Amino acid sequence: MSLTAPRRAALADQVIGQLRLQITSGEWPVGSRIPTEPELVERLGVARNTVREAIRALAHNGLLDIRQGSGTYVAATSELAGVMHRRFAEAQPRDVAEVRSTLEASAARLAARRRTPRELRQLDTLLERRESAWGTGNVESFVEADATFHMAVVQASHNEVLTALYADLGSVVRAFLRHDVGDELRADEHMDHGRLVDAIRSGDPETAGSEAGSYARVCGRSLYAAG
Repeated sequence: MSLTAPRRAALADQVIGQLRLQITSGEWPVGSRIPTEPELVERLGVARNTVREAIRALAHNGLLDIRQGSGTYVAATSELAGVMHRRFAEAQPRDVAEVRSTLEASAARLAARRRTPRELRQLDTLLERRESAWGTGNVESFVEADATFHMAVVQASHNEVLTALYADLGSVVRAFLRHDVGDELRADEHMDHGRLVDAIRSGDPETAGSEAGSYARVCGRSLYAAG
């Protein structure tokens, strides 16, 4: 997706709209660093102050995170996701685990009934990607692959409200996963998600729900120690 120069009067609003589109479309994924201010000025053909105003507005709405000395990063894919991130950034990991377990179990049960052949192929691909990411030992790559896999399970539920709610909680779930995994991937903590995909494929909602719900409940080395 290319950025084009705004043509009408309200330049700041137009720039905000274009930057928001880059984010909501997935062109700039959550966690990625957006182009620098000079790069955006060149691409959009507007003044530096206009770009700066747009970035500040999106940061205020929770979509962007301005990190002094590092750059500006995508924090959320929608304003509601930004609100969720700010509201629950300090939530207890146990509470996040319980909500995640409830949502993912419900979605998996629905996915077992409603998934399409195309979605099954996608789940197979994402499961392989998750396993490959684990094999690299790179925590960030694994967290992203795991979160993408679970999002695909939720999307296969074909429940628009459930999917949107889970997507808006995406940054909270990723932060929870990073907290849970820690600084390294440990072989004794690897969780096989193949049984979940098999249950969805075979149309077994109870097993699918049980598998999906259990992942969030059991993860976390000290998740329940504090509660």
